[in-house]
Amino acid sequence: MAKLILISSEDRQEFELATFNSIGRHPDNTIQILDRIISKEHAQIHRRPDGRFLLRDLGSLNGTYIRGDRVGEHLLADGDEIALGSTRLLYVDTQPEEQALQRVTIAPGLTESHIRQRIAPGKDFLPEKEIFDVDQLRRDYEKLRIAHELARTIGLEIDIEKLLPKILDKAFELLGADRGVILLVEANRPGELVPKYVKQKDGKKDSIVLSKSIMAEVLKEKAAVLSSDATMDSRFSAAHSIIMQQIRSTMTVPLLWGDELVGAMHLDSHIATNAFTEKDLQIFTGIAGQASVAIQNARLAKKIETEARSRAQLQRLLSPNLVDQFIAGNLRLDQGGELREVTMLFSDIRGFTSMSESRPAQEILLLLNEYFEVMVDILFKYQGTLDKFVGDEIVALFGAPVDQPDGPLNAIKCALEMQHALKEFNNTRKSENQAPIHIGIGINTGPVVTGALGSSRTMQYTAIGDPVNTASRLCNVAQAGQVIVSDFTFQKIKDHIEATELPPQRVKGKAQELRIYSVTGVREPGGAQQWARESTKPHGAAPVAPSPSSPTAPIPGGNIPPGGWPQR
Repeated sequence: MAKLILISSEDRQEFELATFNSIGRHPDNTIQILDRIISKEHAQIHRRPDGRFLLRDLGSLNGTYIRGDRVGEHLLADGDEIALGSTRLLYVDTQPEEQALQRVTIAPGLTESHIRQRIAPGKDFLPEKEIFDVDQLRRDYEKLRIAHELARTIGLEIDIEKLLPKILDKAFELLGADRGVILLVEANRPGELVPKYVKQKDGKKDSIVLSKSIMAEVLKEKAAVLSSDATMDSRFSAAHSIIMQQIRSTMTVPLLWGDELVGAMHLDSHIATNAFTEKDLQIFTGIAGQASVAIQNARLAKKIETEARSRAQLQRLLSPNLVDQFIAGNLRLDQGGELREVTMLFSDIRGFTSMSESRPAQEILLLLNEYFEVMVDILFKYQGTLDKFVGDEIVALFGAPVDQPDGPLNAIKCALEMQHALKEFNNTRKSENQAPIHIGIGINTGPVVTGALGSSRTMQYTAIGDPVNTASRLCNVAQAGQVIVSDFTFQKIKDHIEATELPPQRVKGKAQELRIYSVTGVREPGGAQQWARESTKPHGAAPVAPSPSSPTAPIPGGNIPPGGWPQR
């Protein structure tokens, strides 16, 4: 497992790397480093499709260094030392545990005649009235004792990386083994046992070869298997792997969660002939039963934690139904950047700068939080994605990360309903003797690059490109109560909206004047209009695609007050 290790004179910290990781001084980063020389957003590390991690400097003032050389991008290798400001980070990609796991292989070697005892899955305990054998009673008591001791050791552990060592430690304590392996079945590798933890007596680092025939029996029959000594029997002269390892006894038991195979545990000994007995196999089976419950509980706890963290982050960006689809795995955020056509919506409070200067900061913060709560609910209603808040400005996307054929129309419906909802919002403020607020909205559609920045814990999904800048400029043009759209957006949905063409506008960053339109309503089937208004057109404006027969109703911002709208 790849991680960054921060080593300082005061402390040692380890940061496990996720798919996307951000490094910087700001607390929103995945890895926050309190170093005044480090930028707020200093660097990123992301995992490539081949599993390796790429370090990328984000244009930081003081730079990112690998072995003394300043880098923009660098493909990390195990042991790389990363210098950020006065901080040193060590990149570690191969852990000692992983090196040990690489020494475990499953190969042919043991024959069917090598197996001395099997225990097929069945009843753990007989009913009291069916017990007539004192030895059976002793065996059941031993199972209960082992389960009790193991429960005290591992019962409350939900970190699987800490749990597996505890399980094998207890197995070594109760059974005379030289080596042990825990193998688990993983979701992405069904029908295969994958080594996850290895323990060897006295810290040895031998290679461990597990019998392919026994592993197959555990997988297929879910049976516990005790094998006899192989090195002393001429029948196994062909089993070179067994003879070379001098294995004399092995026990392999399934880890079962009900009827589901969770994994397997293996113990072996090369010190004494027939080191394990049938009683040992019974005990080992009891340990496996308790271990299975603990492993499955740890996995479920990890899954719940991961889903809760992902859901909490996604709920800040996406509408609830899209969040459910992402959690279920039906959708995914593109993390490498993708060119797609997106409709951008910028909404901004008019006169906010002067309002902020004349009001206490706490009052402004409360106002923004209440306002954003209303606006974001509407945004999610129309399947919009929240890009970011910039002060009092809302930036939203329609058509990313999920394609949305009706994105331009949904954006306009969203904008008009925002203006409508602001009327109720202002009525509430009026009842509390608070001044009303007004917003202008700009909408543009075009090809942009979209992508997710950050990690599973801190993710920012955004769009980059000139159409984004154009949408921002249109928002600046919009007066209070207006929804201004570009000609590109208008041409896509002109048959579905009521709009008035305004005089061409020259905006920053554009050589040519832009044709723009003020949207006044949405045409619904049957000729009715939604969120329609009677608009006072600016001087020289000409109506576009009017619908005289459609009834109209005023919405907030429909009438221009004396003196015009307050400017931003």
